[in-house]
Amino acid sequence: MDKHPEVLHNAEPFYLPGNETGCLLIHGYTGTPFEMKMLARSLHSEGYTVYAPRLFGHATDPEDMLRARWWDWVGNVEDALTLLKATTQRQVIMGLSMGGALALLASARYPVEAVISLSTPYALPPDRRIALLKHFSWVFPRISKGQPDWHNAQAGQEHIDYPYFPSRSILELKLLLDTLRAEISNITVPAFFAQSRQDTTILPESLDYLYTHVSSSQKDKLWVENSGHVIIREPQRELVFSRVKSFLTQVLNPA
Repeated sequence: MDKHPEVLHNAEPFYLPGNETGCLLIHGYTGTPFEMKMLARSLHSEGYTVYAPRLFGHATDPEDMLRARWWDWVGNVEDALTLLKATTQRQVIMGLSMGGALALLASARYPVEAVISLSTPYALPPDRRIALLKHFSWVFPRISKGQPDWHNAQAGQEHIDYPYFPSRSILELKLLLDTLRAEISNITVPAFFAQSRQDTTILPESLDYLYTHVSSSQKDKLWVENSGHVIIREPQRELVFSRVKSFLTQVLNPA
């Protein structure tokens, strides 16, 4: 019997106990909880309880993602939110990239205080191969990630993720984003969005689409310049952290 791959070193889920406000941090597609650590430490330094789970098929071996379905990832978030509710009185949910899509979808379905969307796509970039993946993913099982867009070279070297996209799982990401667009108008909780203008991974209009289509009466957005896709590990991360914490303060402790 084949041995199941172990979780990659330093890519494990983590929990930082704090006050009665819990922050659920969801990592991105092919990423790991590691990419959430800088944001987690910044939030924890303010007293928040922080939980960063690992999504199914991630942080082990890319082949594991071939068994993942988009509703598995939604279920992971629901389970994580349930666990966080057991230790905190109120919860906010935030995510990076696909994790941001999961956070938004969760905020449309489950009771939370606020949602934070970071570098989140609303759809996949146009690619004719996507329409063929359902029937021919075995022909091209891997799709290159292309040139990375890191502005922080050290963070890029330290980053823990899969080296390529397992093509079958791209279909699941597409279905997740389709579902998000269908339900985005159900989001009424306070919502914050951040994206870099130098992000080459997602469609440049993603932030504006998401910001426009949520039904939240309280919402804010931040554009940064000197950052790539993983804005919470890039040169302007402290600006992002500051704005996220300021937004949470406004939402959780209104004057």
